[in-house]
Amino acid sequence: MANRSSNSTNVPEAREAMDRFKMEVASELGVPLTNGYNGNLTSAQNGSVGGYMVKKMIEAQERQMAGK
Repeated sequence: MANRSSNSTNVPEAREAMDRFKMEVASELGVPLTNGYNGNLTSAQNGSVGGYMVKKMIEAQERQMAGK
């Protein structure tokens, strides 16, 4: 079995969509995220992007499950 990183995707289009979503969320939060290395950002800044992404995905799923 191949060793995969936890943030790899099986579908290249999914990776592209998640990257666009990540940049959209970072923009909404005012986090100066760029493509590639972002070592200049704090853990809190990077974590806020990931946390807000999860929050938005859960909200979208809840709306879908409620039939909206």
